[in-house]
Amino acid sequence: MTKTSNQMWGGRFQAGNDAIMEAINASIGFDQRMAAQDIQGSRAHAAMLAATGILTDTDAETIREGLLTVLSEIEAGTFPFSTALEDIHMNVEARLTDLIGPVAGRLHTARSRNDQVAVDFRLWTRDQVDASIEGIQQVMRAFIGQAEQGADWVMPGFTHLQTAQPVTWGHHMMAYVEMLGRDLSRFRDARARMNESPLGAAALAGTPYPIDRHMTAEALGFDRPMANSLDAVADRDFALEFLSNASICAMHLSRLSEELVIWSSAQFRFVKMSDRWSTGSSIMPQKRNPDAAELLRAKIGRIFGAHTALMMVMKGLPLTYSKDMQEDKEQVFDAADNFLLSLAAMSGMVADMSANTEALRASAASGFSTATDLADWLVRTLNLPFREAHHVTGALVAMAEAQDCDLPDLSLADMQAVNADITDDVFNVLTVEASVASRTSYGGTAPDNVRVQIARWTAELDG
Repeated sequence: MTKTSNQMWGGRFQAGNDAIMEAINASIGFDQRMAAQDIQGSRAHAAMLAATGILTDTDAETIREGLLTVLSEIEAGTFPFSTALEDIHMNVEARLTDLIGPVAGRLHTARSRNDQVAVDFRLWTRDQVDASIEGIQQVMRAFIGQAEQGADWVMPGFTHLQTAQPVTWGHHMMAYVEMLGRDLSRFRDARARMNESPLGAAALAGTPYPIDRHMTAEALGFDRPMANSLDAVADRDFALEFLSNASICAMHLSRLSEELVIWSSAQFRFVKMSDRWSTGSSIMPQKRNPDAAELLRAKIGRIFGAHTALMMVMKGLPLTYSKDMQEDKEQVFDAADNFLLSLAAMSGMVADMSANTEALRASAASGFSTATDLADWLVRTLNLPFREAHHVTGALVAMAEAQDCDLPDLSLADMQAVNADITDDVFNVLTVEASVASRTSYGGTAPDNVRVQIARWTAELDG
């Protein structure tokens, strides 16, 4: 296989690259991950060159067979990658030359490495978007499964991490389904936006050859070719949007990871994580650590960092291509790996976790969680203005605190000492079950509402 980069560059440069320059210039160490996409794009380009008469059918077939051989070597792990040849494009072309001779040089007609890398990276990112969509759907299904089990299990709803009002387990699970549904929509939107082909833009200005960019776009599964050759080679919005969407979704995963860490603690005991997603301690035999959730929570920072890093690469670049853009891939590769791993881990954790319904209910009933239900009863039944009802309820909460009991434990006489019109009927609204059952407004926590949303999302995902 050809070992020198000078032969690939042609006659312009005579002296060999300094070793340090070679090291900083080479990207083959990471962009070889795009080998399949590079060969996919080259095959489409060769077929188009033959269809438009720029390349003979014989040469196109020779190139096609050669590219398939190169791909088989890469897939088998026998391909001799060379740092001296800089990147995946030069490595493939050099090996193709070794296999089929000078006809390999015809493949680069009407094409530049600028549009070549743009199409490779776009194809690779599109694959990650598709994998992300599938991964998000799996996590959503895991949440729906939990919601189906516990549509009417009562748990505390929190504000400021303090008990606020009772909600249902199913309602809490479906909150994450809603978040992930927005993530799913963002990735689908991003895929539609990125599904335009830069191939054929050449270096930056297009080409004088009579190419058919619509043909290559269709062959590669794109909706259309990009309409401006400058934009085609300069654009990395597709990668930025992937990272942006991954960051938002990862933030949602991190919030749940935090809840799982808290919920699985001895102080909460809301959930038990399965052995598959827990570890022990080297010296404390009683420990059951939610390491998977903690690691996922930490990995999210790498995804955020990748988005910021690529924004910094792109922010000062004039049109069209600058070598800075070689730094566009490593962080995207790393972020994609960690994001897809996080989705898979979260899907498994959610599907496997078991809720402690007794602990959930006991916590839901603590902290005067039905105080708002009492205030609402005073408004509905006694026709008090809400502000007055709020004041009466506050006085009753203070009384319960003084007696070291909860609101349902106060006597009717105690309550009537604050407001003489209160009747026995008030106790019907002070249970946590009555509280969640009453929240029937659209989007509320009532079990029937939860089941409606479960059915809606199940149909959406199965449709």
